Amino acid sequence: RCLPVGIVLILLSRYLPLKSQWLKLIVLSALNIGCFQALLFIAAYRLPGGLAAVIGAIQPLIVLGLSWLMLKKSPPKLSLLAGVSAVMGMVMLMIAPMLEHGLVWDELGVLAAFLGAFSMGLGTYFSRHWHDQSPSIPLIAFTGCQLALGGLMLVPLAWFVDPVLPPLTGLQVAAYAYLAIVGTLLTYLLWFKGVRQLPPAAVSSLGLLSPISAIVLGWVFLDQRIEGWAMVGLVVVIVSILMVQWSQNTHQRQELTQLKAAI
Repeated sequence: RCLPVGIVLILLSRYLPLKSQWLKLIVLSALNIGCFQALLFIAAYRLPGGLAAVIGAIQPLIVLGLSWLMLKKSPPKLSLLAGVSAVMGMVMLMIAPMLEHGLVWDELGVLAAFLGAFSMGLGTYFSRHWHDQSPSIPLIAFTGCQLALGGLMLVPLAWFVDPVLPPLTGLQVAAYAYLAIVGTLLTYLLWFKGVRQLPPAAVSSLGLLSPISAIVLGWVFLDQRIEGWAMVGLVVVIVSILMVQWSQNTHQRQELTQLKAAI
């Protein structure tokens, strides 16, 4: 669904990227869409959802590490603490209840989850870094180009790996339309808008809300229980996300204030 949605957004934007922007867009498309989506589904098929979520929780730490390596500036200590506590909270929330029934480790799935988290972390960081260098490209075109190019990268893999689709029912078509409009178009537009306006680590930490939302929905609609270490982990993850948001935005405001003072 990335390819058709990306093409629609490109047509709506009526913007053709400059020659100097294409290489960066191709790299971002591979990191944010092509590689990440392929690795995400490999991990999802081969790992329990909880284990995949715990590994994905390292994204904020990856982005903080990249900021330190690229900018030569130590990240806020509170952000590092919150990043580590988020991983620990996800372990308590997801892994602790699964240990009662036995946890199966799949090496390929674990590797895919780590590489997927690293790919998305790189993509989030460089999306903001390169946008600051060339802010002329509109958000719709920026999102559409990445979806279209990333979708093109996934076409050969889908062609050789996925079976031929059977005839689809009306309900299946409606489900696909929902995923295309809400799960792809709106989601990625909002995601890249956040990347442009917020610190990269703050944006990446919001990805932890995905498994949190699934657990809360299960608790509300399916009467699934959240108790013991799982409840402690839920609270730790939510507090960690808030800590990252506060520390990163405070740090950004301080940098802007120092920059204005220097000017």
